[in-house]
Amino acid sequence: MATKLAKNTVTEIVAPTGTVIKSVARALDILETLSAASGNMPLSKLSAATGLNNSTCHHLISTLAARGYVTQNSETRSYGLGNKVFDLSEARARQFDLLDIAMPAVRNLNRRTGEAVHLALIQARELVTVAKLDSLHAVKVDSGFAGKSNATHATASGKAILAWLPEAEQKAILDTKGMTVFTEHTITDVDKLKEELALVRRHGFASDVEEFQPGVICVGAAIRNHTGGVIASISASMPAMRASDEAHATVIKEVKETAAMLSEELGSRPPV
Repeated sequence: MATKLAKNTVTEIVAPTGTVIKSVARALDILETLSAASGNMPLSKLSAATGLNNSTCHHLISTLAARGYVTQNSETRSYGLGNKVFDLSEARARQFDLLDIAMPAVRNLNRRTGEAVHLALIQARELVTVAKLDSLHAVKVDSGFAGKSNATHATASGKAILAWLPEAEQKAILDTKGMTVFTEHTITDVDKLKEELALVRRHGFASDVEEFQPGVICVGAAIRNHTGGVIASISASMPAMRASDEAHATVIKEVKETAAMLSEELGSRPPV
C-alpha cells in the first residue's frame, strides 16, 4: 500500500549537478516516508511505499539504524525515526538567522501591500521590533520604531505572539511590563485581553485598531519554527483613513500568507 510520499521516487529527485546517487536518494525516501507515517511501519509496507524490494529496503534501513536515524520496535519489528533526527533538527535551528531568512518576505509584503511592515519577537518578556520598512504610499503613518517597547498587549505584532504563549508566560509578561495606556482604545483589562487573544487563536491573526497609535490600524500573524512554537510575528500597519473593508481584508490575507510561508521555511508544518 503506497503512502502520499510514494511519488518521491528516485527518478523525480534531481541534484543540482544533475547527478543522483541512488542509494542516498532511496535512503532519503525511507526517512521521508517514516516521517509522514502516523506510527511505526513494518518492512513490507515501507518497501511498498518507497517502491523498493524488501532486500534493498532492509539493507538501507540497517545502515540508517546503525547511524541512529532509524529505530526498530523489538516486539513488532516495525520501524520508526531514530533520535539522531533530533540532532539534525536542533542543528538546523542553531544555524538559521531569522533576519536573513525573513527579510525577503518582509520586503515582499511591503511591496504587495504598500504598507509599513514590522518583524518582531519577544525577548526577556519585552516586545522587540527587529526590522521595519516604511509605507510606500504618499500618505504614511508613524508605525512605531525598531527596538524595544512595553506594548505587547497593545499591538498586533505583540498579540500575535502573546496569544500562543503558555498562560503562565502571558501572565509573567503582563506582570513584568504592565498594561500601559497608549490611546483611549488600549486594552487594559486582563480578562478582555484574554478574550482578544482567544480570537487571535481562532482567526489566525491579531488586530490593533488604534490601540497603540491614534489613526493607525495594524494586522499581525505569528511565525512558527520547526517545533511548531511561535518565535516571532510579522505585521502591516495602515492609516485608518485607508483601511476600507476591502483594503483591510487584503492586508489580513497578505500578512497571514506571509507568516505561513515563513513558518514553512523555518520547518513548521501547516496544521492538518
